[in-house]
Amino acid sequence: MHQFWSFVRKEFFHIWRDKQTLLILFGMPIAQIMIFGFALTNEVKNARIAVLDPSRDIATQTITAQLEASRYFDIEQEIRSPQEVEAAFRQGIIRLALVFPASFRQDLLQQHHAQVQLIADASDPNTATTLIQYAQAVIRDYAATLQAGKKEPYRIQLETRMLYNPQLKGAYNFVPGVMSMILMLVCTLMTSIAIVREKEKGTMEILLASPMQPLKIILAKAIPYLVLSMVNVASILLLSVFVLQLPIAGSLGLLIGESMLFTITALSLGLLVSSVTASQQVAMLISLMGMFLPTLMFSGFMFPIENMPRPLQVMSNIVPAKWYFIIVKSVMIKGLGLEAIWKETLILLGMTLFFLALSLKKFNIRLSS
Repeated sequence: MHQFWSFVRKEFFHIWRDKQTLLILFGMPIAQIMIFGFALTNEVKNARIAVLDPSRDIATQTITAQLEASRYFDIEQEIRSPQEVEAAFRQGIIRLALVFPASFRQDLLQQHHAQVQLIADASDPNTATTLIQYAQAVIRDYAATLQAGKKEPYRIQLETRMLYNPQLKGAYNFVPGVMSMILMLVCTLMTSIAIVREKEKGTMEILLASPMQPLKIILAKAIPYLVLSMVNVASILLLSVFVLQLPIAGSLGLLIGESMLFTITALSLGLLVSSVTASQQVAMLISLMGMFLPTLMFSGFMFPIENMPRPLQVMSNIVPAKWYFIIVKSVMIKGLGLEAIWKETLILLGMTLFFLALSLKKFNIRLSS
């Protein structure tokens, strides 16, 4: 028995000296419970909204103040014309717009009846429906306070308008998310495993000794997965249009070009993973765990990013799938052009160049050693 406990004690010492094991045992559960606790919620908070208020009377200002006082809304801007409302939605600045008529308070006091229009970005139908319900509750509470002690009821009629997805089909949000997830996981995983497999078999040294330059060898490994990924994109788009009845509102050429750019970004990330790993198991673990969870949680596909604390919102900016998700929704669902997505395109291009430069540097260090 003494010998048994000696082995147990030795194993404890071994674990204590292995910092990576300690990180997995204690760091990962803490990180996951914190991230999942803040990220995994369908409640919408701090949603950016705009207000079109030509009357600017005490009634409309009270309703606006009550909306801003709630934890669900942040007044992003006060707009002055219907054209500015449409522009704000196209640029992705707001998720909801509140439009008052010019005679709101006068209609309410004299006719005991007034109208308010709520316009939501329904490219994410769940979020749009939730925001409409939150806004309706605030406005109805205001109408209830006016009713206190009055015999004749005050009625505020709420007119809702769902932009880009009037039928509130889930496919409008599902398809862009699936495209970003599939391309990120498949390209990163397959590319990293393909190169690490050559290391494990010992054939990488033979390839490096050939007359072909190392950069061309890496590109030769990546190009087949680029072609296969574009086949995936084509199949997803065909199924979306002909099976899910999801139209492509914008330029098909621009959508394919942006998909190719994102595929190259994912491939370059896979090359980076392969340059820092020595076994297929490790490459698979990093690609799956390191790409799947961030893509799922921080792309905006499943959970609204504005719900998260500020540090997690900042962290989401380094996830390539977030920017591609925005691009696909802008082009495919909203019908926007390059002028609306140039920033996201430049970010993906910068990430691609960074990953390629870093992986090539790591690869050259390995050759020199």
